[in-house]
Amino acid sequence: MKTLTPPILGALVLTFVAQQASAAIALDRTRVVYNGGEKSVSLNISNENKSLPYLAQGWLEDVQGNKITSPLTVLPPVQRVEPGAKSQVKVQATPAVNSLPQDRETLFYFNLREIPPRSTKPNTLQIALQTRIKLFYRPAPIRLDNTQAAEGDWVEKVTLTRQGDRFVVSNPTPYFLTIVEGAPSVKGKPVGFNPVMVSPKDSATIEASAAAFGNTPVLTYVNDYGGRPQIQFSCGGTTCNGKRVQDKK
Repeated sequence: MKTLTPPILGALVLTFVAQQASAAIALDRTRVVYNGGEKSVSLNISNENKSLPYLAQGWLEDVQGNKITSPLTVLPPVQRVEPGAKSQVKVQATPAVNSLPQDRETLFYFNLREIPPRSTKPNTLQIALQTRIKLFYRPAPIRLDNTQAAEGDWVEKVTLTRQGDRFVVSNPTPYFLTIVEGAPSVKGKPVGFNPVMVSPKDSATIEASAAAFGNTPVLTYVNDYGGRPQIQFSCGGTTCNGKRVQDKK
């Protein structure tokens, strides 16, 4: 590998920053739900660059970050998208999908990488930008309708338990629950903490002071469509039970 002199290195950094600000291949969602029983699910992609074609490379990973082609696979794995054009990527099930648990969701990650055309300019570093989103395989026995997927009553089964100065989220449902924000009331000032994903029939700790949430904590989670409904909890002793917030306004 050649050693870069400072002027060239500076130019490459500028090129990297510029490309970060102008990603070409765009995906139409921030998460994917693959319902059991469906042959495939289609994701829309588009080339936002109006002058250059790009390659779009798609693949799946398991929770350990290993690339997989079963029990789900991506078709086509690579395609050319013309300037300003739209296309689709399909996630398709293989026969091995029947071996996945049928009483809860299974988590995968969908990856989409854009590959720019080769540059004719000297001293140019080209970056293959990549999008990585969660893909949930949801077996047919626990499939949700559109209303339930947007603001389902299943979240009301989630409870909080206070342990010292932390709240532990217990998720007895078959669905993954991703909590991205919390506050002491519906319109209260957010309490800072890193997002928490609670697996089905499992629990996880919110790394923030329980005292900051008070006795009526409100947690915001991400639904199937990327929306952010809220759950308001009422605490009695160390246990808190939740209800969906019907109107966030």
